[in-house]
Amino acid sequence: MVQSENKQRILVKGAGVAGLVTAVTLAERGENVTLYDKGGRIGAGASWMAGGMLAPWCEAESAPPEITVKSIESIAWWKEHLPDVVCGGSLVLAPARDKGDLLQFGRKTSHFQEIGTEEIAHMEPDLAGRFHKGLFFPDEAHINPREALYALLERLKGLGGQAIFESVLPLEESSFDWVVVCTGLDDRAQCPNLRGVRGEMLLLRCCDMTLHRSIRMLHPRIPIYIVPRDDHVFMVGATMIESEESGGMSVRSIMELLNAAWALHPAFAEAEILEMGVGVRPSYPDNIPRVVQNGRSISINGMYRHGFLLAPTLAREAAEIICS
Repeated sequence: MVQSENKQRILVKGAGVAGLVTAVTLAERGENVTLYDKGGRIGAGASWMAGGMLAPWCEAESAPPEITVKSIESIAWWKEHLPDVVCGGSLVLAPARDKGDLLQFGRKTSHFQEIGTEEIAHMEPDLAGRFHKGLFFPDEAHINPREALYALLERLKGLGGQAIFESVLPLEESSFDWVVVCTGLDDRAQCPNLRGVRGEMLLLRCCDMTLHRSIRMLHPRIPIYIVPRDDHVFMVGATMIESEESGGMSVRSIMELLNAAWALHPAFAEAEILEMGVGVRPSYPDNIPRVVQNGRSISINGMYRHGFLLAPTLAREAAEIICS
């Protein structure tokens, strides 16, 4: 931890993953940090619906190289700040008829091992005999995003920071030395090129299934990821829709997610649906998040689908500007 001789007063707006990670990073450097969110709680935006996968190498399948470079350090950061990071790697699978998709995924990524029937059965006994080839990314991990957000809030308070969750900030922004804005689409005045990308998710409880790591299923209609949580709960997500509509999920989306989960294992046909959720992610045209300084104000935005993966790196970039 780097201590500041003369504490600066810093306002961090937005209590999603970008705001919380930035607030903690600045507080660890000895600054006087106030976190504010008009939504009334932490994770009022898209962060609450995230999968929590820390998968820099898997994400390289569709993300530009800049994302991979900036995200590699994130797993170590989360391990330093959370007690329950699951470091089981990521497993990418596809039905036998779609083995070409698996080969294509491998051509676009790196840092994986090609595995067969026996290795898959050893890693995930409940999937024994269902898949004959897969890609295993041993250096990846996952977290429970909601638990992570609360843990960061407690870390901030433990470092002397404060959090305000009211509809109107009861302080003058001019009283702060710096303002860091992490409010996503609400910051369009400073980030006019932002667009919304809708993501949808399901939380299922399937008592007949146990998984030990995040699974990416290259289903022909809709590739999905399934992230295990405690008590046989699984987060199922995939959809990336060019829309800022934040209403409920469509029947089509629900059916496609459920069908893909069933293709992973028929036990999901009997799963209990605990939650259906929608999050609208702020994204720049190139889908690359960035830190932008404007005087004594800094914007961290455009997280797209990489919020938990990139927040530590972007928070460090902002902290280096403020603490230089």
